[in-house]
Amino acid sequence: MKQVIVVNESLRLPRGKLASQVAHASLSAFLRASLEARERWLSEGMRKIVLSGESAAQITALLVRATELGLPSELVCDAGRTVVEPGTATCLGLGPAADSDLDKVTGALKLVD
Repeated sequence: MKQVIVVNESLRLPRGKLASQVAHASLSAFLRASLEARERWLSEGMRKIVLSGESAAQITALLVRATELGLPSELVCDAGRTVVEPGTATCLGLGPAADSDLDKVTGALKLVD
């Protein structure tokens, strides 16, 4: 079990903003998971992977694929109070779910530097 967060790297978010957006994506996707998946993930140590997405279009396409596979997911769109315009897609949270299921969606992506 793991959770994957895909960051819209085209935005080049400041570190603090990036951290808050990743937190939003993690918690929001977690709340969309089944109770069984949440409990298992919590008991296994809450493994999270943060990956680099090229653009809002790419993370939206990943969301479509995740939805097709029935994975818990949440696209985070910023409120626009600080560094980006309202509605800007910043991150995609996926899981917790089985590693193999998440890898079908994000297996080709690289870790955030």
